[in-house]
Amino acid sequence: MFRGASIPPIRYADPWSETLDQRIRMLTRPGACRRVAYLYEQPDTSTFRYRAHNMIRALCGAPDIAAAWFAGHEIEYLLPLIGQCDVLVVCRVRYNERVAALLARAHHLGVDTAFDVDDLVFDTDYVHLLLETLDQPVTEQAWEVWFAMVGRLGATFRQCRRAIVTNAYLAARAARFAPEKPIAVVPNFLGRDQLAVSQRILQQKRGCGFASERRIHLGYFSGTPTHNRDFLVIADALARVLARDERLVLRIVGFLDMPPVLAEFARRIERYPLQDFLNLQRLIGETELNLVPLQDNAFTNCKSELKYFEAAVAGTATIASPTFTLRAAIKDGVNGWLATAPQWADRIAAALADRERYREVAEAAAAHAVATYAPDAVVGAIRAALFPEECRRQENR
Repeated sequence: MFRGASIPPIRYADPWSETLDQRIRMLTRPGACRRVAYLYEQPDTSTFRYRAHNMIRALCGAPDIAAAWFAGHEIEYLLPLIGQCDVLVVCRVRYNERVAALLARAHHLGVDTAFDVDDLVFDTDYVHLLLETLDQPVTEQAWEVWFAMVGRLGATFRQCRRAIVTNAYLAARAARFAPEKPIAVVPNFLGRDQLAVSQRILQQKRGCGFASERRIHLGYFSGTPTHNRDFLVIADALARVLARDERLVLRIVGFLDMPPVLAEFARRIERYPLQDFLNLQRLIGETELNLVPLQDNAFTNCKSELKYFEAAVAGTATIASPTFTLRAAIKDGVNGWLATAPQWADRIAAALADRERYREVAEAAAAHAVATYAPDAVVGAIRAALFPEECRRQENR
């Protein structure tokens, strides 16, 4: 753990606490030239935060755009307002009769519609891969649940006029699924509150010269109970490095079934429950190495690089599997490290061997995260995805 780099627990409240009336006023405020409604089934700290809340906060910094979100059970209140909108963004919403009615009304009134999705969860050709990758039980009930969910998401996708995804690899899968629809890319990015907390942590680490206390933490921040097979990519390597170096402590945040190979190191394994996204930054910031192992398949290559930039912005360096987005974000040895399955033990040892080199990598990662994943860095891509005709006109001037 870094010396003097810990901040006390943060009092957290969901930042999307606006009432329905407040959100309607946000959408309909006078003076806006463009209006965007986001639909999500029910607000949460994962997809909703990245694909709706962060987008709205970034857009509302522009005086010409009004934007607000609505939950699935609020469609009846959005229906009479949809004609005032320029774009309706449907974020990972499963198809039903209310969604169909909203999309039909939007199209009838000339409102553009976009399906926003951050995972390969709209094409039933990949359900078998999803079950395997996410370590789901292969039962009749699982087949029913997953085919229903993916099929309904795909049905919503097909009813929208275009799609917005998180990276080029996922865009290619979306284009294969719906070749007639335009696909835009808007990466996941940091929220302003997440960025502010992380900057505080980074400044504290700079103040202590990135020096560690006696214990050195390796962090795995799983988030959801679907990463058991990803973690197995590094389980044997972790056992080897923990056996070689008594200073090392493994920090696990979120859900994970601990592999038997690590049982003998139980005294040096810290377990934390799932965290809100601000206190998660605290725990990441205290950790020397952020470990991001992933299987290598079509589903994992569609995933975004958020586990890299959430750590980077707090000055914590990452070792990651070289999936599509992580390989694009991380320059090996410059702002992090990439490791194939046989390389993990050596990469961990090398990253910790030279503290000055570690500081340089962590600083490079922090600078890259702010330059690439801060709201102001992404707002142009959001506008281009939402208003492609406007952007084309500006390019042709």
